[in-house]
Amino acid sequence: MPLFPKPFLVGAFLSAGLAGPALGACRDVSHLGQDYVTCSFDPATSDIRVYNKDQAGVPFRSFRALSLELRHRDEYMAFAMNGGMYHEDLSPVGLHIEEGRAQAPLNTNTGWGNFHLLPNGVFYVEDGKAGVMAADAYRDARIAPRYATQSGPMLVIDGKLHPRFLADSTSFKTRNGVGVTAEGEVVFVVSKRPVRFHDFATLFRDALDCPNALFLDGTISSVYAPDINRHDRLFPMGPIIAVVGQFPR
Repeated sequence: MPLFPKPFLVGAFLSAGLAGPALGACRDVSHLGQDYVTCSFDPATSDIRVYNKDQAGVPFRSFRALSLELRHRDEYMAFAMNGGMYHEDLSPVGLHIEEGRAQAPLNTNTGWGNFHLLPNGVFYVEDGKAGVMAADAYRDARIAPRYATQSGPMLVIDGKLHPRFLADSTSFKTRNGVGVTAEGEVVFVVSKRPVRFHDFATLFRDALDCPNALFLDGTISSVYAPDINRHDRLFPMGPIIAVVGQFPR
């Protein structure tokens, strides 16, 4: 079995009755003269998880390492994206929950950098549903999800853009983020070229129908998406969001 199943192999497993996320989830989208890759999944039928360290307590660092561990469980990655900001040792800067266990606490401190461009927020998955909420709202809601990752800033907050974003900003970076549509679908997005925060946020709000969306990171923005033959390897990663399927036994 190859470490990274080719798209047609995964597709063959699915067509044979394998329960898992469908291929063809990724597509190109243009918005305000910029191009993006969007990948969408229904959390009711797709197993969306968050990872940081392997069973030995060592950060995965790469999609390859995570895929290898999943393979030992007869599981495969249908999709993955770097998910949430991290320290130099690749540990999460903010909230990180795996299998219902909090491995890092919610971080609402003030500070420097994009994470502390408040409000920041949380992407979470629970009981076949997913959401994005500003960190303070998440804390007050007392949600107990199965998986969660914190990053920042929020891109869209209840249909409104983050108040610090400027339509004429000169800060351009490759960016990736996640939003949840009004129908509950999870949409992961990465820009093909450097874009400003304002334009990235309006993509989620105006083109993708996401009333809430969260910035995951810039520059290192990495994706594993076999249905479009993409496997980014340039940067080590801390938290990773993965959509996982089961191989037939």
